[in-house]
Amino acid sequence: MAKRAALRDSVLAALGRTYALKQEDLGADACLSAKGMTFETEGWEIPGVGHLCVMQMNAFLGLMRMETVVIAPTDVDFPLFNLDWVKAFGIETQIAELYDTQLQPWPDECHEAFEFARDRYADLPDAPAGDPHWYDDILYPCSFHKKGRGLTELMSRAAQDYLTVYVELLAAAPTCNPTEKAAKVQAFAERLFEEGGPAVDQVTKLFGEQTARRLILRHMYGVNPSE
Repeated sequence: MAKRAALRDSVLAALGRTYALKQEDLGADACLSAKGMTFETEGWEIPGVGHLCVMQMNAFLGLMRMETVVIAPTDVDFPLFNLDWVKAFGIETQIAELYDTQLQPWPDECHEAFEFARDRYADLPDAPAGDPHWYDDILYPCSFHKKGRGLTELMSRAAQDYLTVYVELLAAAPTCNPTEKAAKVQAFAERLFEEGGPAVDQVTKLFGEQTARRLILRHMYGVNPSE
């Protein structure tokens, strides 16, 4: 049977080798269920870096599963990182997205490190191009979006390689003004919620706007929702 490394275990192990992660109490938001869908969310402070979120979703008696990892740096000048895995009725999707939320331009050597990791899995089928999104302009081209059946181990390996590169470069990222950097992350998260999308719309429909806003902004991206 093909094996996949859980994103939760991978990111906690990778970050835990360098940072003393501090888990946050999410209260009732830690586990939310409605209409056969269950969302389990965990959040951590990454001291000197910013915020980590892991969200796991299970639906349709396990026929659909999702894992999402978000690393949102606010104390160092480094990109926002989304790592997603979805399996729905036997088809898997693996996404690694890097977003320009920096205060200063990202060095070329960082782009090149991720491009090397991406190109190693160039044979994995790309997901079909979807509709344009507002964030396309700040999505780094070294990101990837793969989709297929029977590719569990290769997709898992690709995610692991991306995570390894990210954590290694994160440790050398320059410090910055945390207020200004947090404002960049806040702007991204607020617009993501306001513009909507399949995941945001589904969570809002299931749990209501107030809970969804708290879940997406505070727990996923580590920023406080505006009043």
